[in-house]
Order: sequence, then C-alpha cells, then structure tokens
Amino acid sequence: MEPAGHEPVRWGILSTAKIGREKVIPAMQSSKLCKIAAIASRDLARAKQVAADLGIPKAYGSYEELIADPDIEAIYNPLPNHLHIPWTAKAAEAGKHVLCEKPIALTAAEAQTLTEIRDRTAKLIEEAFMVRHHPQWLRAREWVREGRIGRLRAIQAFFSYTNLDPANIRNQADIGGGGLYDIGCYPITTSRFLFDSEPKRVIALIERDPELKTDRLSSAILDFEQGQATFTCSTQLVPYQRMQAFGTKGRIEIEIPFNAPPDKPCRISIDDGSSAPSTASAVTETLDIVDQYTVQGDDFSLAVRGAQPLEFPLENAVRNMAVIDALFRSAETGQWASVVKH
Repeated sequence: MEPAGHEPVRWGILSTAKIGREKVIPAMQSSKLCKIAAIASRDLARAKQVAADLGIPKAYGSYEELIADPDIEAIYNPLPNHLHIPWTAKAAEAGKHVLCEKPIALTAAEAQTLTEIRDRTAKLIEEAFMVRHHPQWLRAREWVREGRIGRLRAIQAFFSYTNLDPANIRNQADIGGGGLYDIGCYPITTSRFLFDSEPKRVIALIERDPELKTDRLSSAILDFEQGQATFTCSTQLVPYQRMQAFGTKGRIEIEIPFNAPPDKPCRISIDDGSSAPSTASAVTETLDIVDQYTVQGDDFSLAVRGAQPLEFPLENAVRNMAVIDALFRSAETGQWASVVKH
C-alpha cells in the first residue's frame, strides 16, 4: 500500500540482465512506490525489445544515456560483478541513488571507495540483498532477539546449484565469477544479520574448477563473539538450500532461505528440542505470500523519499566484502584469517 504523500520513485535499469528481466523488474512494477521509467543496454535494439516486453516507457542504447536522464531518480545496477563499482559510482556522480546487485564489489577496499562518493553526492547506495527484506528473515531475527531459542550460538547453511556453462558470467573468474561471490555471500550476510555483529576471524576450504578457475566448492567457518556460523556453497552440486539457527533452548529452520518464491507462502519453524532426535516438537509458521524483490524496492524507495532510514547502508556492504576477502585469504594460506575492519 502506498504511504500517503509519497510519489513513486522513478527508476532506471542498468542493463537487460536476466535477474532484472525475470525477477526484479516485474516485482518492482507491482509496487506503488516504484515506477520503472527506463532501461538501458549497449545494444539499443535489445533495450527496445526488453522495454516493449516489460512495458517500460523509455529505452537507451548506452548506460551513459540512462544515467544522464534527468527524469530518473534511482538506478538498479545488475551488471556483471566487475562492473558494479564503476557504474554505481558513475550513477551516483550523475545524481542518482543506486541499488546495486550483490556483491557490490570484488573486495572491501573497492566497496569502501563508494563511501566517499556517497558522502559527497548525498545519494543513497545500497547492496541488493533482497533476503534481508523478506518477512521470514525478519521473523527469524525477531525470534532470536526475543530469546525464543535462548542464546544464539550456531548457524548452519547450505546453498548449491549446478552451472557448467563457460559462457555464463558466474563461471568467468576474471570478472568476479565463482560460488562465494554468487551465493556464498548469502549465508555470510544472513549470519551477520542474525548474530547482529561481525565475525572476528574466518577459515575456509575452497576447491577451484581446474578449467574455469572459479571456486566451485567452498566450506567456511565464521567465528563470532557469540558463536559460530558454518556454510558450504557450490556451483557444481545438486540444487539445494537450507539454513538453521541453533540456540541454547531451541532451533530455527528456514525452509527456502534465499530464493524465496514470490508466488507461494514460505515456512519457518521453531523447535525447542523436546522431541529430539525427532522434529515432532517443531512448530511451523506459514508466512503470507510476498515477493522479496518488491519489498526491497519499496524499502529503498521509502528511504529515497526520506520516509524511513536506509537500514543497510553502504558500510554494511563493505563489512560483508571484508568477510569474503578474509575467506579467500584463508583458503590460500590454510590458516585462520582476521576480518579486517574498514
């Protein structure tokens, strides 16, 4: 529902990337707070075709033209990973707010460069982790904060899919491909979200594809003050995802933690362990159907209008990248790596 007095934010989409076409743009078009006003591609014919398919009023044959459009207030940047920093910076310098796909950079140092631009231009820049806006994650965090599972001590996650196409950007190591950047970032950010703190150190075991050179199987331990988070991610395993949070008095399980469906209800369970080793004591809550990309667009648009603060500012993105940096360092040395504060 559109809050009284708030006009929809006029958005421009930077590229015709699949995630934008199939997920983000349709979701934002269903919102009364977002107006998708233009889309750009380096191929004008491609931009016009996608604009026609999705009912977008304007199409541009270059990214420069889009960010120069004075009618556009905010940019959604789903370009390949290595282009996140340069085009987010250009958009902010052109006076646009930017919602940039994850990972926002390839290193924490790169992400840090955006903070000066944000401060100077007074434009909002956020990393697009849609999961943090979904009601199932808000409920999980609420249960943790209320002490429903006692003291949170451990988080365990698994996220995998199979993609062997060398032409796919996720399999191109030189432009930021690989499992950690693509999906390992999710258990990292959600572990930080539930612990509400940063890990002190991490350790990782990473296996790389001998031909693609991308990380195809990674396992990690994140050492927080309050406990530990562990996860495994892979780009060459059976598709699967699950995440659990373990406390001194209970356990939370999120059935579809990351790719929550936009057209089906999601389920989250809490279990006090009274029937262990079975799960008969688990109580499952079914949440209303919601598209997490819609909610993400709504929250960013409300922040643009000054109706609410940006809950996950750029500093949060820098800290997430610092964890990824440390995991790569750990895998190279075989030792624990400290998470560098920025």
